[in-house]
Amino acid sequence: MSKVYVFDHPLIQHKLTYIRDKNTGTKEFRELVDEVATLMAFEITRDMPVEEIEIETPVTVAKTKVLSGKKIAIVPILRAGIGMVDGVLKLIPAAKVGHIGLYRDPETLKPVEYYAKLPADVEERDFIIVDPMLATGGSAVEAINSLKKRGAKSIKFMCLIAAPEGVKEIQEHHPDVDIYIAALDEKLNDHGYIVPGLGDAGDRLFGTK
Repeated sequence: MSKVYVFDHPLIQHKLTYIRDKNTGTKEFRELVDEVATLMAFEITRDMPVEEIEIETPVTVAKTKVLSGKKIAIVPILRAGIGMVDGVLKLIPAAKVGHIGLYRDPETLKPVEYYAKLPADVEERDFIIVDPMLATGGSAVEAINSLKKRGAKSIKFMCLIAAPEGVKEIQEHHPDVDIYIAALDEKLNDHGYIVPGLGDAGDRLFGTK
């Protein structure tokens, strides 16, 4: 079963309050999402493997640690996920960035992939899918499907705010994918919006309606 990590760090929770606030404008909203993504990236990389190497400091020879193991790829779900990419890249600048685009079929209401561009060495990378919201979970599940069918073996899902329904959906379809969230909210309303949530993340990031 997927593990769910809720980040209760005071800085994350403080910034999340202003992200939720309806009076926060586009510029500040964008900056806050970027900052929280960086703070979350610090937490999500906690279990990255390291190896010991020998270097020379100005004083002596020292044994110290560097990252080892798989390479990282960040994959935003278009379009709102783009708002979290730079924040993660600040900590992992060598990461490659893929993109997955999904739209909702008006008949079935199911997400349909319309765009996918990933690094060539999919099987060798640890993937972090980013999207500000995990609501029904449909888009997240489809994005994970998209990575897996292209050979991805190691996937994490990272979002700012999640509804219990979305968490359950990922756990049912992809029990091997751990979920990292800044806040687990109360529920979805009749329109599929997270309550209390933050509204439409894409509109607030890009100043659209």
